[in-house]
Order: sequence, then structure tokens, then C-alpha cells
Amino acid sequence: MYRIYIKTPNHTVTFAAEELKKYLRMMMPRCGEIDILYGEGEGFSLGLMSDFALDTSDAADLALDDILYIDVDASGKGVIAGSNYRSVLLAVYRYLQENGCRWLFPGIDGELIPQKQIEAVKYRKLADMRYRGQCNEGAEYQQQMMEAIDFTPKIGLNIFMQEFDNPKAYYDNYYNHRFNTVNREPEPVSEETVLQWKRECEAEIAKRGLQYHDMGHGWTAEPYGINSSLGWVASEENKIPESAYQHLAMLNGERQLYRGVPLNTNVCMSNPETRRLWVKSVADYAELNTNVDYLHIWLADFYNNHCECEECRKKIVTDWYIMLMNEIDEELTRRALNTRIVFICYYETIWKSETVNIKNPARFTMLFAPITRVYYRSVTPTPVEFPYVPFKHNDITLPKDIDEYIPYAKASMEQYGVNTFLYEYHFCYHQHCEPSVLRYARILHEDVKGYHAHGFHGIIQDGSQRSYWPNGFNFYVYAQTLFDVNVDFDALVEDYFSHAYGEDWREVVALLKKLGDTVPHAFIAGKASKNKEIHRLYDPDMQQSLREFGRVASSFKPFLEAHKNMPKRAQTVAMRLLSFYLDFWAGIAEPLALKCTGEHEREAALLFHEFFAEYGKREVEFQTYYDHYNVGAAFSGRYFYGRSSGGNNIPEV
Repeated sequence: MYRIYIKTPNHTVTFAAEELKKYLRMMMPRCGEIDILYGEGEGFSLGLMSDFALDTSDAADLALDDILYIDVDASGKGVIAGSNYRSVLLAVYRYLQENGCRWLFPGIDGELIPQKQIEAVKYRKLADMRYRGQCNEGAEYQQQMMEAIDFTPKIGLNIFMQEFDNPKAYYDNYYNHRFNTVNREPEPVSEETVLQWKRECEAEIAKRGLQYHDMGHGWTAEPYGINSSLGWVASEENKIPESAYQHLAMLNGERQLYRGVPLNTNVCMSNPETRRLWVKSVADYAELNTNVDYLHIWLADFYNNHCECEECRKKIVTDWYIMLMNEIDEELTRRALNTRIVFICYYETIWKSETVNIKNPARFTMLFAPITRVYYRSVTPTPVEFPYVPFKHNDITLPKDIDEYIPYAKASMEQYGVNTFLYEYHFCYHQHCEPSVLRYARILHEDVKGYHAHGFHGIIQDGSQRSYWPNGFNFYVYAQTLFDVNVDFDALVEDYFSHAYGEDWREVVALLKKLGDTVPHAFIAGKASKNKEIHRLYDPDMQQSLREFGRVASSFKPFLEAHKNMPKRAQTVAMRLLSFYLDFWAGIAEPLALKCTGEHEREAALLFHEFFAEYGKREVEFQTYYDHYNVGAAFSGRYFYGRSSGGNNIPEV
């Protein structure tokens, strides 16, 4: 009989023991009950590495750095430990992975658990990147959020972030069924419901001991009584208190909401009262929400719209921003609050401060967000020289190449002397522009390695929690490479695809490669237009390739039909999800072929919208893995415009 002994009484270690018990019983269905006990004995011993007098000297900060330690024999006797409570859970999942378990995508249907006797495992590794996580985006529904949180540590990630005090905007994208109201009637949810759901997410994050990162945008509205929960939408229902206008950024001589959107509106940073209210709001939030490990304090989600008053113009935006950070630190210190604060280099603040610096680096972590970079080229791991572009108030031009962004990041890292990680957008819209999956995964792999080489300490991905269309390979590569930057990409391909698609996995890889070879990533990303004044997809020479692309996608149907019922449930889901994915590319090929000539705009849009409405009928079947809103924003919102399947307009991204 197997036994699990908990060396360290802690809720995350107890959860780790329960997870170990569950998966061991699934692997060995006839092994009988597995007792979980406290103390010491003959069996699996779970606890902190310090409980077992194991060396942790390679960790700079035991609370933040994850070391996984496993030394268990084939009879189930030995130690599974970590440098902190979260790491114990990560070590349990790593032990199970070493014994053949795989989590291919979120939810029960993504679990591939072999039936076998356990094998001896010896493993020790300090994660190469300290910060490894994701942030909510896209169209959320609550069951899927529970699955996304559950999935996070199973693949070795250690952070889950929720953006906004109330993330209703993301839930609205799903429950109002944007881009799919032809097929699904809207189901509005209230702010009260979403706030309760956020707290439920926080409880699940805490159970797993994950680093919890919170907030981001919204601070330029909420401290002044302005509701920002509607997201990037202008609404006449959002009443602005008269007292708030004095705090808003002055543009063209007026203090108003920027284009009617609170979330996009900056404030008068030179006004001491404006900063005082902001500081108080942050401190009050930190004092109430003591579960928050890292509180993100960002400016508005737009650029070239900062205050033009005489006082604000006396310093660059970053100087005012860093001044605010120091004032926040002083108030948190006065209240004896240890909350870590994250400030962001984003839009105007990629330019380092000139006259102000961080006074207490121990409080702060810097987040670098290269939002305007392209995603068909990866980070170069060695420095690349670019001419420095001086800051101009409300007249900035942002880099398009990630290598051009890096010097700004490094200048800021040197200036502030704090740990730095990235806020990235691989899983926002860009993932849908590379149909092979494989090339995009390699870019992800090289990006992580490149960022590590430049001295960054990790990444949080801003993207949809349903980024598993047609599979979870991109996310798997992201997580595995963050943990071990030396992991071999081709080994990851074989590992993931052989588990997801069985013995014929090489045929799936060959098909996906052929899709990628037929139409370039840069074209679908809208970055290869031969005349951008016509539109982003203009390239008449691509018409034949796009039609061939559709034929390639359709040609794989016989293989998928023959493999639609697989030995493992997760493999059956993977095959059917791949079939659903290929239906998309077969259906969109002709609209893209018409679009690229620049002569059939209306016909292309009508054909796309007709196809996408039909495709949306199947959203419910695959919604755990597929974000219909996110795909609609990527294609209808960027290329075909207008109302797609009853949805709303979305600006280009």
C-alpha cells in the first residue's frame, strides 16, 4: 500500500498530496486506497527542501525562486520537495510528468494519464525564469477560468494574473457572445457577479500557492470615482463626477475623458492632489487585498494623450510616473504593508526617467511591455544597435521590431536596478496568424531564450485563456522553455505531438508544416502588404497560394476521419479539435484570396461573415480550447470589418 506523508502542514502542500494521490490512483487503478498522513514514515514524503536539510543556496529568494527536488524509488518511497510551498506542488506535477502523465490542454479532456506502475525518479532543477505566467484576456467564462488556473501549475507556470479591479469587460466578451449573437443569445452578467467570480479565482490561485498579480490599468479612473469596468468602450451611462474633471489630462485646452473611454484616459500627474488620491487608492486596495503578491500600477491604455498643462510639460511622463511610485512606496511603508509593486514600461514609459529614480528598489519590479512588436521574428539574444529616438510629448513613435525595443528596456533596467520581466502578447491575436503552430512555437521558444540571455527574469502572457486551437503546443513550449531555457525544441515537438496524436503524430506535424509553407506568417499577420494604403493584406501574387492553402487544409480530412476515435480520450479531443481548426483555414482561404487583390472588398467581407457565422455554431463544442471572440477580433476586426455574426466593431490591433 502506498502512503503519502506531509512533512510541512500547509494548505498548498496538502493540495499537492491530494493531487499526487488522485493521479497515482488513476495511473494504478487497482493499487487500493492511498493514505495521506502527517509526519514521517515509509512512503512519499512531501515538504519544503529546508525540512529535509536540502541545499537551496542557488535560489536568490526562496519565496520567489522555484527549485524542484525529487528522489523517489520505484516502490513510492522518497522525497518530493520544493524551495517554497508552491514549488512542492510543481514538484509533484513534475514527478507525474516523469512517470508519463501529460496535460495537453486545460480540463479533464486534456489529461493523458497512462496506466502503469510508477518508476523511480531523480530530479533537481532551479527554474531558469523566476516569473512564469499568464494574465486574463479575450472572452472569459467562469468554468474555463477555473480550468485555466488548475492547468497553470501542471505545466510548470507559477503566476496567474487578473487584470482590473473588476474584469467585467472580458466576461462581457463571452457572455454577450460578441461575434456570435446569430447563434448564441447574449447572457449579460452583472458587476456583482463578476466580482464574486474574481474572488473565486483568487481562492483557487491561493490554493495552489501561485504568485498572484492583480490590477494593471484602471488607476487613472477609479481613484476619482470613475468606473472603468466597461473596458475600452465609451458609454453615456458612465457618469463622471464633477469633482473628477480637474484630475483628467488636459488635451487641446480641455479636461475630458479621452474619446469617452475612462480606461484610455490619463490624468494630470503634476497635480499633487491627483497623485494623493491615486496613492491613497493604491494603499487602500493593498491594505484590503492582502492576498495580492504583486500589485500592478499602470497608466492609461493609450498613448500620445498625456496632460498638456504647463506643469506636466516640465517633466517627461516617466518622471511623473516614477515620482508617483515613490509616493506609493512611502504610503505603503507608513502603513507597514509589504505588497510588491509592479510599474510598467509601456508606451511613453519605455523612455527611462530623467530626473527621478526609484528610491526603494526592494519594493518594486519592472514590467516591460513591447506591445507594438511583430511576432514573425524572434528576439536576437545578442545586442542589436538601433538609433535612439528621443521622447516627444504626445508625439511618440514606438518600435516595431523587438530588437529595437530591447535597448530601451536595458536602459530602464540599469536606471532602476530592479528585477524585470515582460508583459507579452503571443497569445492575444498574433497566435492566429501562423497556421502551422510549429513556426510560432519556435518563435516563442527563441523569444524566451533571447529574453533570458538579455537578463530578463520572466514573462507574463497577456492573452486568451483559450489558446489551444488546434492544440496546446504553443503554451507547452512557452511553459517548458521558461522553466528550462536549454530544453530542445525538436524534443518538445516529439513529446507533445506523440502524446496528443498517437503513433501517427508525424503525419500531423507534416501537414502543419505544409500549411505554414504555403502562406507566409507575415502575410496573414498583415505585415507583408505590397501597398498598405490599399489595405494590410494587399498582395495579388498571394491569391493562388491562398487557394492552394485551402486545398491543403481540406486534404487532411480522410486522415482525421480515420483517427477521430483514438485510444485515449485526450487524443480523440486533439484529433477532433484539429479537424475543427482545419475547417477554419479551408473556409477562410477564399475570403483571403479575394481580399488580397484589393478588387473584391465587399465580396470578401460577405463571404467571410457568412462562413464565420456558420463556424460559430460549433463554438460551444470546442469553447474550452477555442476563443471565438478572439478569432473574430483577429480576422473580422482587423481585415473584414463590419458586423461579424452579429458582433460589434473592433478596431485594428
